[in-house]
Amino acid sequence: MREPVELRRQRILAVVRSRGAVKVSSLAAELGVSVVTVRRDVEELAVEGRLRRGHGVVRPADAEEPASLPAQRRREGGAGAPVALVVPERHSYLYETLHGARSLLEEHGLRIALHIAPQAAGTEQPLVERALEAGARGLLIAPRWRSVAAQEADYAWLAGLGVPTVLMERRPAPGSALHALDTVCSDHWYGVHLAVDHLVALGHRRIVLAARDDSPTARTVRAAFARIAADRPEVEDWSVILSSPDAVPEPAPVRPRGGADASAPDLARVLRERRATAAVLHGDVDALMLVQRLSESGVRVPEDCSVVAYDDVVAALGSTPLTAVSPPKAEVGRAAAELMLLRLGGGPGADGPVRRTELLPALKVRGSTSAVTPVPE
Repeated sequence: MREPVELRRQRILAVVRSRGAVKVSSLAAELGVSVVTVRRDVEELAVEGRLRRGHGVVRPADAEEPASLPAQRRREGGAGAPVALVVPERHSYLYETLHGARSLLEEHGLRIALHIAPQAAGTEQPLVERALEAGARGLLIAPRWRSVAAQEADYAWLAGLGVPTVLMERRPAPGSALHALDTVCSDHWYGVHLAVDHLVALGHRRIVLAARDDSPTARTVRAAFARIAADRPEVEDWSVILSSPDAVPEPAPVRPRGGADASAPDLARVLRERRATAAVLHGDVDALMLVQRLSESGVRVPEDCSVVAYDDVVAALGSTPLTAVSPPKAEVGRAAAELMLLRLGGGPGADGPVRRTELLPALKVRGSTSAVTPVPE
């Protein structure tokens, strides 16, 4: 049976009173619960005035702070403590966001502690717990969230960290435990709108989306395209396919030997079958590879098919530079860092309402899109 919260907190108080000062990690190990749970309990007990919390250490309410700990550090939870940044491994898109956040925080004299989460599910939580135990005073995080289930599994622990936390390029489900958490995102609906609007203006009426399905951004792009294409009367036909056999939450561990991967999307075939003249491709690497496949199949870009990539990390580097939707990646990081500075500053607005910020992407027109070529009668 799960231990009642108040009983667990009474045990925390008993340990702290008997020993004078106890590390949060030691309390967690002794009580057999997570560091995050103990940190949340300690936060509540400190608010009630029943104990005092410091730099990873809990003390009785009537204990003297060590003379060596500056008053400013006590007030701010450690002025020299870093802000933790947690991003997924091998994610060039979010690395640009990371650098945007890092540049602004360092401009204001805050130290950064970077943590790279491996690709396996559930790797962010232990990284965050270790970062907080090491004294991180705030958290900027972009969880991988390859599936909706993985996303929902993180809600409870992320909601109870007890330090200022800002989600970057992630939008929690409405009404979830993270609905009231600060977030900074690109408006991906608007990005898809820019792509479709550009193609429609060039005369394209039959459009295919080849997209990933293994991240919150991918799921937003897919949903936005379906809604926008269905609502545009100019679009006569549209469809959605996977941009890569690995672009799903749980890709097959083994591929067939020799020859083409049977699960790889055949964009050229889909274009022929649907008589499509344009494609939107998410993300850049998949887009460049699919354009290569189109060329090998005799489909010329942009003469036979206009292509818009989504991400714009390396879209401009193809043999045919790709027109691309360019989310404000670095600016998202800077906006998240600005929000973190506000929360940590202690001035006006530090305890203000939760903020959900959206920044608009831009469209970079290059050589992969052109007007529809009329078909000879």
